[in-house]
Amino acid sequence: MDGRDIGAALVGNLHFGVMADLFFRSALLPTGWAASVRITVGSDGAFADVEPDSEPASGSDEHGIAVPGMTNVHSHAFQRAMAGLTEVRGPEGDTFWTWRSRMYDFVARLTPEDVEAIATQLYADLLRHGFTSVVEFHYLRNPPGGGRYDDPTLMGQRLLSASRAAGIGMTLLPAVYRASGFGGALPEPAQERFVADVSEFLNDVAAFNRATKDDPDRCAGLALHSLRAVSPDDLDETLRAYRREVPEGPIHIHVAEQIREVEECLAWSGARPVEWLLANAPVDSTWCLIHATHMNSAEVEAFAGSGAVAGLCPTTEANLGDGLFELPSYLAAKGRLAVGTDSHVGLSPAGELRLLEYGQRLTLRARNLSAGSPGVSTGRRLIDLALEGGSQASGRPGGQIAVGCRADLVVLDDTLPCLTGRQGDEVLDAWIFSGDDTPVGDVMVGGRWVVRECRHVDQDGIADRYRQVMTALLQ
Repeated sequence: MDGRDIGAALVGNLHFGVMADLFFRSALLPTGWAASVRITVGSDGAFADVEPDSEPASGSDEHGIAVPGMTNVHSHAFQRAMAGLTEVRGPEGDTFWTWRSRMYDFVARLTPEDVEAIATQLYADLLRHGFTSVVEFHYLRNPPGGGRYDDPTLMGQRLLSASRAAGIGMTLLPAVYRASGFGGALPEPAQERFVADVSEFLNDVAAFNRATKDDPDRCAGLALHSLRAVSPDDLDETLRAYRREVPEGPIHIHVAEQIREVEECLAWSGARPVEWLLANAPVDSTWCLIHATHMNSAEVEAFAGSGAVAGLCPTTEANLGDGLFELPSYLAAKGRLAVGTDSHVGLSPAGELRLLEYGQRLTLRARNLSAGSPGVSTGRRLIDLALEGGSQASGRPGGQIAVGCRADLVVLDDTLPCLTGRQGDEVLDAWIFSGDDTPVGDVMVGGRWVVRECRHVDQDGIADRYRQVMTALLQ
Protein backbone atom coordinates (compact mmCIF):
# COMPACT_ATOMS: atom_id res chain seq x y z
CA MET A 1 0.00 0.00 0.00
CA ASP A 2 1.57 3.32 -1.00
CA GLY A 3 1.23 6.67 0.76
CA ARG A 4 -1.79 7.83 -1.23
CA ASP A 5 -3.60 4.50 -0.57
CA ILE A 6 -2.90 4.58 3.15
CA GLY A 7 -4.06 8.21 3.31
CA ALA A 8 -7.29 7.30 1.53
CA ALA A 9 -7.81 4.34 3.84
CA LEU A 10 -7.24 6.47 6.92
CA VAL A 11 -9.74 9.10 5.80
CA GLY A 12 -12.13 6.41 4.58
CA ASN A 13 -12.30 4.84 8.01
CA LEU A 14 -14.29 7.85 9.17
CA HIS A 15 -17.08 7.09 6.77
CA PHE A 16 -17.43 3.38 7.51
CA GLY A 17 -18.29 3.72 11.18
CA VAL A 18 -15.09 2.39 12.74
CA MET A 19 -15.23 2.56 16.53
CA ALA A 20 -12.36 1.77 18.92
CA ASP A 21 -12.69 0.48 22.48
CA LEU A 22 -9.43 1.07 24.34
CA PHE A 23 -8.18 0.45 27.86
CA PHE A 24 -5.18 2.14 29.53
CA ARG A 25 -3.49 1.39 32.82
CA SER A 26 -3.24 5.15 33.28
CA ALA A 27 -4.07 8.27 31.28
CA LEU A 28 -3.51 12.00 31.60
CA LEU A 29 -6.99 13.53 31.60
CA PRO A 30 -8.01 17.21 32.02
CA THR A 31 -8.57 16.49 35.72
CA GLY A 32 -5.14 14.88 36.11
CA TRP A 33 -3.81 11.34 36.09
CA ALA A 34 -6.39 8.56 36.23
CA ALA A 35 -6.03 4.79 36.51
CA SER A 36 -7.79 1.99 34.60
CA VAL A 37 -9.23 4.26 31.92
CA ARG A 38 -11.59 2.90 29.29
CA ILE A 39 -11.85 5.10 26.20
CA THR A 40 -14.34 4.75 23.39
CA VAL A 41 -13.75 6.43 20.04
CA GLY A 42 -16.79 7.19 17.91
CA SER A 43 -17.10 6.82 14.16
CA ASP A 44 -16.56 10.57 13.81
CA GLY A 45 -12.97 10.19 15.08
CA ALA A 46 -13.66 11.92 18.40
CA PHE A 47 -13.59 10.60 21.95
CA ALA A 48 -17.11 9.29 22.67
CA ASP A 49 -16.56 8.22 26.27
CA VAL A 50 -13.73 8.41 28.82
CA GLU A 51 -14.23 6.33 31.98
CA PRO A 52 -11.59 6.21 34.76
CA ASP A 53 -11.60 3.34 37.29
CA SER A 54 -13.12 0.99 34.75
CA GLU A 55 -12.66 -2.57 33.59
CA PRO A 56 -11.57 -3.45 30.05
CA ALA A 57 -14.32 -4.62 27.75
CA SER A 58 -14.07 -8.09 26.32
CA GLY A 59 -11.61 -7.97 23.44
CA SER A 60 -10.68 -4.31 24.01
CA ASP A 61 -7.29 -2.98 22.97
CA GLU A 62 -5.18 -2.73 26.16
CA HIS A 63 -2.24 -0.33 26.59
CA GLY A 64 0.04 1.29 29.15
CA ILE A 65 0.04 5.09 29.50
CA ALA A 66 -2.01 7.49 27.37
CA VAL A 67 -1.22 11.18 27.02
CA PRO A 68 -2.87 13.70 24.69
CA GLY A 69 -1.33 14.18 21.27
CA MET A 70 0.65 17.39 20.87
CA THR A 71 0.57 20.01 18.10
CA ASN A 72 3.79 20.92 16.32
CA VAL A 73 3.06 24.62 16.05
CA HIS A 74 5.65 25.59 13.41
CA SER A 75 6.91 23.65 10.40
CA HIS A 76 8.64 24.35 7.10
CA ALA A 77 8.45 20.77 5.86
CA PHE A 78 10.84 21.11 2.91
CA GLN A 79 13.67 22.18 5.22
CA ARG A 80 13.83 18.68 6.72
CA ALA A 81 15.72 17.63 3.59
CA MET A 82 18.48 20.12 4.50
CA ALA A 83 19.09 18.81 8.02
CA GLY A 84 22.81 18.19 8.47
CA LEU A 85 23.73 19.79 5.14
CA THR A 86 24.62 23.27 6.43
CA GLU A 87 27.12 22.40 9.17
CA VAL A 88 30.33 23.28 7.26
CA ARG A 89 31.80 26.63 8.22
CA GLY A 90 31.91 29.21 5.47
CA PRO A 91 34.96 31.34 4.64
CA GLU A 92 33.62 34.35 6.57
CA GLY A 93 31.93 32.46 9.40
CA ASP A 94 28.28 31.49 9.63
CA THR A 95 25.12 33.20 10.86
CA PHE A 96 21.40 32.84 10.34
CA TRP A 97 21.78 34.98 7.23
CA THR A 98 24.42 32.77 5.60
CA TRP A 99 22.24 29.75 6.42
CA ARG A 100 19.33 31.49 4.73
CA SER A 101 21.37 31.91 1.54
CA ARG A 102 22.12 28.19 1.51
CA MET A 103 18.44 27.47 2.07
CA TYR A 104 17.54 29.62 -0.93
CA ASP A 105 20.01 27.67 -3.09
CA PHE A 106 18.53 24.37 -1.95
CA VAL A 107 14.89 25.32 -2.33
CA ALA A 108 15.45 26.48 -5.92
CA ARG A 109 15.69 22.81 -6.97
CA LEU A 110 12.58 21.41 -5.31
CA THR A 111 9.61 20.22 -7.38
CA PRO A 112 6.09 19.62 -6.05
CA GLU A 113 6.78 15.87 -6.13
CA ASP A 114 9.96 16.39 -4.11
CA VAL A 115 8.16 18.47 -1.50
CA GLU A 116 5.38 15.92 -1.10
CA ALA A 117 7.82 13.05 -0.55
CA ILE A 118 9.91 15.09 1.90
CA ALA A 119 6.85 16.25 3.82
CA THR A 120 5.35 12.77 4.03
CA GLN A 121 8.58 11.39 5.51
CA LEU A 122 8.78 14.29 7.94
CA TYR A 123 5.19 13.89 9.10
CA ALA A 124 5.65 10.16 9.66
CA ASP A 125 8.74 10.92 11.76
CA LEU A 126 6.88 13.57 13.77
CA LEU A 127 4.14 11.06 14.52
CA ARG A 128 6.65 8.47 15.70
CA HIS A 129 7.97 10.98 18.23
CA GLY A 130 4.58 12.00 19.61
CA PHE A 131 3.29 14.93 17.57
CA THR A 132 -0.23 14.26 16.29
CA SER A 133 -0.77 17.47 14.33
CA VAL A 134 1.36 20.05 12.59
CA VAL A 135 0.97 23.71 11.69
CA GLU A 136 2.58 24.11 8.28
CA PHE A 137 3.85 27.65 7.67
CA HIS A 138 3.75 27.45 3.89
CA TYR A 139 5.65 29.96 1.77
CA LEU A 140 7.22 27.82 -0.98
CA ARG A 141 4.48 28.76 -3.44
CA ASN A 142 5.83 29.31 -6.97
CA PRO A 143 7.86 27.33 -9.55
CA PRO A 144 11.65 27.69 -9.72
CA GLY A 145 12.50 30.99 -11.39
CA GLY A 146 9.24 32.63 -10.32
CA GLY A 147 6.05 32.69 -12.34
CA ARG A 148 3.01 30.67 -11.30
CA TYR A 149 1.88 27.07 -11.46
CA ASP A 150 -1.31 26.48 -13.46
CA ASP A 151 -2.88 25.77 -10.08
CA PRO A 152 -1.27 28.36 -7.78
CA THR A 153 -2.22 26.24 -4.75
CA LEU A 154 -0.33 23.19 -6.08
CA MET A 155 2.44 23.22 -3.48
CA GLY A 156 -0.01 23.60 -0.62
CA GLN A 157 -2.17 20.82 -2.01
CA ARG A 158 0.91 18.59 -2.02
CA LEU A 159 1.41 19.34 1.67
CA LEU A 160 -2.20 18.43 2.41
CA SER A 161 -1.71 15.19 0.47
CA ALA A 162 1.41 14.44 2.49
CA SER A 163 -0.45 14.98 5.75
CA ARG A 164 -3.20 12.60 4.64
CA ALA A 165 -0.70 9.97 3.50
CA ALA A 166 1.09 10.12 6.84
CA GLY A 167 -2.15 10.45 8.84
CA ILE A 168 -1.16 13.57 10.77
CA GLY A 169 -3.54 16.40 11.57
CA MET A 170 -2.72 19.71 9.87
CA THR A 171 -3.33 23.43 9.94
CA LEU A 172 -2.08 24.81 6.63
CA LEU A 173 -1.05 28.47 6.69
CA PRO A 174 -0.29 30.07 3.30
CA ALA A 175 2.22 32.80 4.10
CA VAL A 176 2.01 36.33 2.72
CA TYR A 177 5.51 37.20 1.48
CA ARG A 178 5.89 40.48 -0.38
CA ALA A 179 9.24 42.14 0.35
CA SER A 180 12.89 41.55 1.19
CA GLY A 181 13.16 44.06 4.01
CA PHE A 182 11.32 46.47 6.29
CA GLY A 183 9.20 49.09 4.57
CA GLY A 184 8.49 47.04 1.45
CA ALA A 185 11.95 46.63 -0.10
CA LEU A 186 11.75 44.78 -3.43
CA PRO A 187 12.13 40.98 -3.21
CA GLU A 188 15.49 39.46 -4.06
CA PRO A 189 15.65 37.10 -7.07
CA ALA A 190 16.08 34.13 -4.71
CA GLN A 191 12.75 35.00 -3.06
CA GLU A 192 10.67 34.83 -6.25
CA ARG A 193 9.36 31.37 -5.29
CA PHE A 194 7.69 32.93 -2.24
CA VAL A 195 6.08 36.17 -3.48
CA ALA A 196 2.64 37.00 -4.88
CA ASP A 197 0.05 39.77 -4.71
CA VAL A 198 -2.07 40.05 -1.59
CA SER A 199 -5.14 39.09 -3.63
CA GLU A 200 -3.40 35.91 -4.77
CA PHE A 201 -2.53 34.94 -1.21
CA LEU A 202 -6.11 35.54 -0.12
CA ASN A 203 -7.32 33.33 -2.95
CA ASP A 204 -4.96 30.64 -1.64
CA VAL A 205 -6.48 30.93 1.84
CA ALA A 206 -9.98 30.57 0.42
CA ALA A 207 -8.97 27.56 -1.68
CA PHE A 208 -7.37 25.77 1.27
CA ASN A 209 -10.39 26.48 3.44
CA ARG A 210 -12.56 24.82 0.78
CA ALA A 211 -10.15 21.89 0.50
CA THR A 212 -10.30 21.20 4.25
CA LYS A 213 -13.93 22.12 4.92
CA ASP A 214 -15.16 18.54 5.33
CA ASP A 215 -11.98 17.11 6.86
CA PRO A 216 -12.10 17.22 10.67
CA ASP A 217 -8.37 16.57 10.91
CA ARG A 218 -7.31 19.50 8.74
CA CYS A 219 -7.99 23.21 8.48
CA ALA A 220 -6.42 26.34 7.03
CA GLY A 221 -5.45 29.75 8.35
CA LEU A 222 -3.13 32.62 7.49
CA ALA A 223 0.55 33.38 7.98
CA LEU A 224 2.30 36.71 7.57
CA HIS A 225 5.86 35.72 6.88
CA SER A 226 7.45 38.51 8.93
CA LEU A 227 7.45 42.27 9.38
CA ARG A 228 10.39 42.52 7.01
CA ALA A 229 8.46 40.60 4.32
CA VAL A 230 5.08 42.35 4.67
CA SER A 231 4.74 46.13 4.50
CA PRO A 232 2.29 47.95 6.82
CA ASP A 233 -0.12 48.54 3.94
CA ASP A 234 -0.01 44.89 2.88
CA LEU A 235 -0.43 43.77 6.48
CA ASP A 236 -3.49 45.98 6.94
CA GLU A 237 -5.08 44.95 3.63
CA THR A 238 -4.49 41.24 4.32
CA LEU A 239 -5.86 41.30 7.85
CA ARG A 240 -8.97 43.26 6.96
CA ALA A 241 -9.85 40.95 4.08
CA TYR A 242 -9.03 37.78 6.04
CA ARG A 243 -11.08 38.80 9.05
CA ARG A 244 -14.10 39.59 6.87
CA GLU A 245 -14.09 35.99 5.65
CA VAL A 246 -12.58 34.17 8.67
CA PRO A 247 -13.35 36.14 11.84
CA GLU A 248 -11.51 33.84 14.25
CA GLY A 249 -9.03 31.85 12.16
CA PRO A 250 -5.40 31.41 13.24
CA ILE A 251 -2.77 33.98 12.24
CA HIS A 252 0.97 33.28 12.60
CA ILE A 253 4.01 35.49 12.01
CA HIS A 254 7.79 35.24 12.41
CA VAL A 255 9.00 38.08 14.64
CA ALA A 256 12.19 39.18 16.44
CA GLU A 257 14.14 36.03 15.63
CA GLN A 258 17.49 37.78 15.11
CA ILE A 259 19.26 40.80 16.65
CA ARG A 260 19.83 42.21 13.15
CA GLU A 261 16.08 42.05 12.61
CA VAL A 262 15.52 44.12 15.76
CA GLU A 263 18.13 46.67 14.70
CA GLU A 264 16.65 47.03 11.21
CA CYS A 265 13.13 47.40 12.61
CA LEU A 266 14.31 50.13 14.97
CA ALA A 267 16.04 51.95 12.10
CA TRP A 268 12.91 51.71 9.96
CA SER A 269 10.18 52.47 12.51
CA GLY A 270 11.77 53.59 15.77
CA ALA A 271 10.18 50.56 17.47
CA ARG A 272 11.25 47.01 18.19
CA PRO A 273 9.49 44.23 16.19
CA VAL A 274 7.18 42.89 18.91
CA GLU A 275 6.54 46.43 20.12
CA TRP A 276 5.60 47.58 16.60
CA LEU A 277 3.40 44.57 15.91
CA LEU A 278 1.41 44.91 19.13
CA ALA A 279 0.89 48.62 18.49
CA ASN A 280 -0.10 48.28 14.83
CA ALA A 281 -1.96 44.98 14.46
CA PRO A 282 -4.99 43.52 16.30
CA VAL A 283 -2.98 40.81 18.03
CA ASP A 284 -5.20 38.62 20.19
CA SER A 285 -5.65 34.98 21.21
CA THR A 286 -5.96 33.84 17.57
CA TRP A 287 -2.37 34.92 16.87
CA CYS A 288 0.87 33.00 17.27
CA LEU A 289 4.16 34.92 17.29
CA ILE A 290 6.91 32.58 16.11
CA HIS A 291 10.25 32.88 17.95
CA ALA A 292 9.81 36.36 19.52
CA THR A 293 13.32 35.71 20.77
CA HIS A 294 14.49 39.25 21.39
CA MET A 295 12.11 41.25 23.60
CA ASN A 296 12.57 43.79 26.37
CA SER A 297 10.54 43.62 29.59
CA ALA A 298 7.77 45.88 28.28
CA GLU A 299 7.35 43.71 25.20
CA VAL A 300 7.22 40.56 27.33
CA GLU A 301 4.43 41.97 29.48
CA ALA A 302 2.44 43.28 26.52
CA PHE A 303 2.83 40.07 24.53
CA ALA A 304 1.70 37.91 27.47
CA GLY A 305 -1.24 40.24 28.06
CA SER A 306 -2.43 39.98 24.45
CA GLY A 307 -3.44 36.35 24.88
CA ALA A 308 -1.41 35.34 21.81
CA VAL A 309 0.79 32.23 21.83
CA ALA A 310 4.58 32.24 21.61
CA GLY A 311 5.56 29.60 19.04
CA LEU A 312 8.96 28.42 20.25
CA CYS A 313 11.32 26.16 18.29
CA PRO A 314 14.32 25.69 20.61
CA THR A 315 16.28 23.17 18.51
CA THR A 316 16.08 25.27 15.35
CA GLU A 317 16.71 28.46 17.32
CA ALA A 318 19.86 26.85 18.73
CA ASN A 319 20.96 25.50 15.35
CA LEU A 320 20.61 28.93 13.73
CA GLY A 321 22.19 30.87 16.60
CA ASP A 322 19.03 32.88 17.23
CA GLY A 323 19.31 33.30 20.98
CA LEU A 324 17.11 32.40 23.96
CA PHE A 325 13.50 33.33 24.54
CA GLU A 326 12.70 35.33 27.70
CA LEU A 327 10.99 32.36 29.31
CA PRO A 328 10.92 32.98 33.09
CA SER A 329 9.55 36.52 32.84
CA TYR A 330 7.08 35.48 30.12
CA LEU A 331 5.72 32.63 32.23
CA ALA A 332 5.56 34.90 35.27
CA ALA A 333 3.36 37.21 33.20
CA LYS A 334 1.10 34.21 32.41
CA GLY A 335 2.17 34.05 28.77
CA ARG A 336 1.03 31.15 26.59
CA LEU A 337 3.41 28.99 24.57
CA ALA A 338 3.64 26.08 22.18
CA VAL A 339 6.56 24.29 20.53
CA GLY A 340 7.44 23.44 16.95
CA THR A 341 10.34 21.95 15.07
CA ASP A 342 10.61 24.63 12.34
CA SER A 343 13.57 23.50 10.17
CA HIS A 344 13.34 19.98 11.63
CA VAL A 345 16.86 19.47 12.90
CA GLY A 346 14.87 18.00 15.79
CA LEU A 347 11.69 15.97 15.54
CA SER A 348 10.48 15.40 19.08
CA PRO A 349 8.16 17.31 21.42
CA ALA A 350 10.24 16.00 24.31
CA GLY A 351 13.44 17.28 22.67
CA GLU A 352 12.01 20.75 22.11
CA LEU A 353 10.70 21.03 25.68
CA ARG A 354 13.97 19.72 27.10
CA LEU A 355 16.05 22.30 25.28
CA LEU A 356 13.58 25.05 26.18
CA GLU A 357 14.22 24.35 29.86
CA TYR A 358 17.93 23.53 29.56
CA GLY A 359 18.67 26.77 27.71
CA GLN A 360 17.35 28.70 30.69
CA ARG A 361 19.30 26.52 33.13
CA LEU A 362 22.56 27.16 31.28
CA THR A 363 21.98 30.90 31.21
CA LEU A 364 20.59 31.43 34.71
CA ARG A 365 22.55 28.63 36.43
CA ALA A 366 19.48 27.28 38.21
CA ARG A 367 17.17 24.28 37.78
CA ASN A 368 13.48 23.57 37.16
CA LEU A 369 12.85 27.12 36.06
CA SER A 370 9.70 26.32 34.07
CA ALA A 371 7.95 24.67 37.02
CA GLY A 372 6.99 28.05 38.43
CA SER A 373 6.04 26.93 41.95
CA PRO A 374 7.51 24.60 44.59
CA GLY A 375 6.41 21.00 44.26
CA VAL A 376 5.42 21.35 40.59
CA SER A 377 6.81 18.93 38.01
CA THR A 378 8.76 20.75 35.29
CA GLY A 379 7.81 18.17 32.67
CA ARG A 380 4.13 18.32 33.55
CA ARG A 381 3.99 22.10 33.44
CA LEU A 382 5.80 22.27 30.10
CA ILE A 383 3.54 19.64 28.55
CA ASP A 384 0.40 21.30 29.90
CA LEU A 385 1.50 24.63 28.45
CA ALA A 386 2.43 23.13 25.08
CA LEU A 387 -0.80 21.13 24.80
CA GLU A 388 -3.01 24.12 25.56
CA GLY A 389 -0.99 26.61 23.51
CA GLY A 390 -0.64 24.25 20.56
CA SER A 391 -4.37 23.64 20.36
CA GLN A 392 -5.07 27.37 20.61
CA ALA A 393 -2.55 28.34 17.94
CA SER A 394 -3.61 25.61 15.51
CA GLY A 395 -7.25 26.66 15.39
CA ARG A 396 -8.17 23.01 15.95
CA PRO A 397 -9.64 22.16 19.37
CA GLY A 398 -7.75 19.37 21.03
CA GLY A 399 -4.88 18.71 23.38
CA GLN A 400 -7.12 16.77 25.80
CA ILE A 401 -8.38 13.26 26.26
CA ALA A 402 -11.97 14.33 26.77
CA VAL A 403 -15.37 13.60 25.26
CA GLY A 404 -15.90 15.53 22.05
CA CYS A 405 -12.20 16.21 21.36
CA ARG A 406 -10.46 14.64 18.40
CA ALA A 407 -9.16 11.20 19.35
CA ASP A 408 -5.48 12.15 19.16
CA LEU A 409 -3.34 10.37 21.72
CA VAL A 410 0.13 9.01 22.34
CA VAL A 411 0.80 5.72 24.11
CA LEU A 412 3.96 5.70 26.22
CA ASP A 413 5.44 2.24 26.73
CA ASP A 414 5.97 1.88 30.46
CA THR A 415 7.77 -1.43 29.99
CA LEU A 416 10.83 0.42 28.67
CA PRO A 417 13.75 1.09 31.03
CA CYS A 418 13.39 4.88 30.90
CA LEU A 419 9.87 4.69 32.39
CA THR A 420 10.36 1.77 34.76
CA GLY A 421 8.84 2.53 38.16
CA ARG A 422 7.70 6.02 37.18
CA GLN A 423 4.26 7.14 38.27
CA GLY A 424 2.14 10.16 37.39
CA ASP A 425 4.13 13.27 36.53
CA GLU A 426 7.37 11.31 36.91
CA VAL A 427 6.45 9.69 33.58
CA LEU A 428 6.46 13.08 31.83
CA ASP A 429 9.69 14.16 33.55
CA ALA A 430 11.33 10.92 32.44
CA TRP A 431 10.03 11.29 28.87
CA ILE A 432 11.53 14.77 28.59
CA PHE A 433 14.62 14.63 30.78
CA SER A 434 15.93 11.05 30.82
CA GLY A 435 17.67 10.97 27.44
CA ASP A 436 17.10 10.67 23.72
CA ASP A 437 15.35 7.28 23.45
CA THR A 438 11.65 7.90 22.84
CA PRO A 439 9.18 5.80 24.83
CA VAL A 440 6.43 6.53 22.28
CA GLY A 441 4.98 3.17 21.31
CA ASP A 442 1.68 3.83 19.53
CA VAL A 443 0.04 6.98 18.16
CA MET A 444 -3.59 7.59 17.27
CA VAL A 445 -4.92 10.51 15.19
CA GLY A 446 -8.65 11.04 14.77
CA GLY A 447 -9.35 7.56 16.10
CA ARG A 448 -6.97 5.81 13.67
CA TRP A 449 -3.70 4.14 14.63
CA VAL A 450 -0.90 5.67 12.56
CA VAL A 451 2.01 4.33 14.63
CA ARG A 452 2.06 0.83 16.10
CA GLU A 453 4.93 -0.59 18.13
CA CYS A 454 7.18 2.35 17.25
CA ARG A 455 6.66 2.03 13.48
CA HIS A 456 4.54 4.15 11.19
CA VAL A 457 1.91 2.05 9.44
CA ASP A 458 3.46 2.84 6.03
CA GLN A 459 7.02 3.40 7.20
CA ASP A 460 8.77 1.42 4.47
CA GLY A 461 6.81 2.83 1.55
CA ILE A 462 7.22 6.42 2.72
CA ALA A 463 10.95 5.93 3.28
CA ASP A 464 11.43 4.39 -0.17
CA ARG A 465 9.93 7.43 -1.88
CA TYR A 466 11.95 9.80 0.29
CA ARG A 467 15.21 7.99 -0.53
CA GLN A 468 14.51 8.24 -4.25
CA VAL A 469 13.93 11.98 -4.03
CA MET A 470 16.95 12.70 -1.85
CA THR A 471 19.28 10.55 -3.95
CA ALA A 472 18.32 12.59 -7.01
CA LEU A 473 18.56 15.94 -5.21
CA LEU A 474 22.00 15.29 -3.74
CA GLN A 475 23.69 13.89 -6.85
